[in-house]
Amino acid sequence: MRVFVAGGSGVLGRRLVPLLVERGHEVTATTTGAGKLESLARLGAEAVVMDGLDAESVGEAVAKARPDVIVHQMTAISEAHAGKADMKHMDRWFAGTNRLRTEGTDHLLAAAEATGVNGFVAQGYASWNGIREGGWVKTEEDRLDPMTGTPAEPGMAALGHVEDVVGKAGGAVLRYGWFYGPGATEGLVEPVRKRQFPVVGGGAGHCSWVHLDDAASATVLAVEQRAEGVFNIVDDEPAPASEWLPYLAGCAGAKRPMRVPAWLARPLAGDVAVTMMTEGRGFSNAKAKAELGWRLRHPSWRQGFKEEPA
Repeated sequence: MRVFVAGGSGVLGRRLVPLLVERGHEVTATTTGAGKLESLARLGAEAVVMDGLDAESVGEAVAKARPDVIVHQMTAISEAHAGKADMKHMDRWFAGTNRLRTEGTDHLLAAAEATGVNGFVAQGYASWNGIREGGWVKTEEDRLDPMTGTPAEPGMAALGHVEDVVGKAGGAVLRYGWFYGPGATEGLVEPVRKRQFPVVGGGAGHCSWVHLDDAASATVLAVEQRAEGVFNIVDDEPAPASEWLPYLAGCAGAKRPMRVPAWLARPLAGDVAVTMMTEGRGFSNAKAKAELGWRLRHPSWRQGFKEEPA
């Protein structure tokens, strides 16, 4: 198949592109600047510069590539695009990504319709942001937490937009867990080593994780099977912060994280971080395993963190 990967130079795109090429697909991969064209070409893709927020740029790139399937992996979360991670001001940190998940998604879907592309796979998110009611682990039938009144609200609305419009177009949305692996773990491990990432309250809030290689393999399956609907792409072990954070610290050779009460963490780290650490809901991967035939190389973050301490 001809596969168009929008955001091919991103942290997941760099794992996805060579895997698609290895499986015999013709890949066109986009980047926002000419400086990354050579690295994408080395991965085996036809590399092009595209502005995901410019409808004309998107339309021209898709028309020229003539793909069978479009894969939307465009974000602007990296430090180069958005500065250092800042959950206290998540609305600012994710501003560019939120536009790519709303305007960018619309531009790609319009280009798909204009060129007759009927396969579409888009990036979603499912780590700690399940609706905060009922049990600690959510399925695709459970809605995401809108995080009303917090700096995460625009981001949750953008994710909702992706699921809505891609679903109506007959595509698939892959709700990836919290990424780790080469290129993704370093930003998390650094504050853990500096003891700047404490366990808040009892640390009961759950997270779901996924290694980049497993996320890429699930994406290939969704592409090849022309999947439709929403899938949680997470590992087998959603876990509370009180378990995964001290374990990560141990794997990274760091001291055990400090514990701070929620009332103290809130003015320092913000509402979103406190909610994640104390009330977050993880996700089940049963649907992706059953319907896509997905098998994980890293079924648990315990194994993965030990292999990828960064």
